[in-house]
Amino acid sequence: MLRIVVVFIASVLAAAAAAAELEVQVLDADDAQPLADAVISLHPASGAPAVAPGDAVVDQRDSTFVPHVLAVTRGSRVRFPNSDNVLHQVYSFSEAKRFELPLYSGQPPKSVHFPDAGVVALGCNIHDQMSAFIVVLDTPYHAVTDADGRARIKAPAGDYRLETWHERLQGGQAVARPLRVDGTQVEPVEVSLALAPPPPPRIQDPRLRALQDRFRSLKNDRR
Repeated sequence: MLRIVVVFIASVLAAAAAAAELEVQVLDADDAQPLADAVISLHPASGAPAVAPGDAVVDQRDSTFVPHVLAVTRGSRVRFPNSDNVLHQVYSFSEAKRFELPLYSGQPPKSVHFPDAGVVALGCNIHDQMSAFIVVLDTPYHAVTDADGRARIKAPAGDYRLETWHERLQGGQAVARPLRVDGTQVEPVEVSLALAPPPPPRIQDPRLRALQDRFRSLKNDRR
């Protein structure tokens, strides 16, 4: 029994030692400026990694989804609390997940399950300017870049396919490249993305604003 325990502990320590941290910086190929809210993920060259679902939150504050981009593993559940004093109606028509939450404030009645990998675009039926994305992945090795376009991932040493996704990529398909992770990295791995022009700012239809004001008034009358 002692020998089994020792062998098990040694195996765990060896696996931990084999893990490596990878830093990636994502840049706009046009002007070399860092890109925030890019999703980077590592996919093993052979075999499929074990994926554990998790729980995440996309808040609604000042008629904005926070965060704007969320990365989760397949099977995860996401809650959509409304921290505003106006009602929101969250929806998605994306192939990876179609759903709609009726008008609500505070906490919605339940979280939303995301069983399939893919990109889920979010919107609000009342506030057309609201948009966000949930990227559902079949790998536990993923991260979202910060304001400097940087992100870090810890993964076992080995050969991978590095995928990088950004909402302005033409066709919506992630850019992929082979990459070996071995812990010897000194400088960040640099990824340059050729992007489509940014979409024009969304301006809310005054009729929708009037509708929102009416619902807010009805809500206040019930108090």
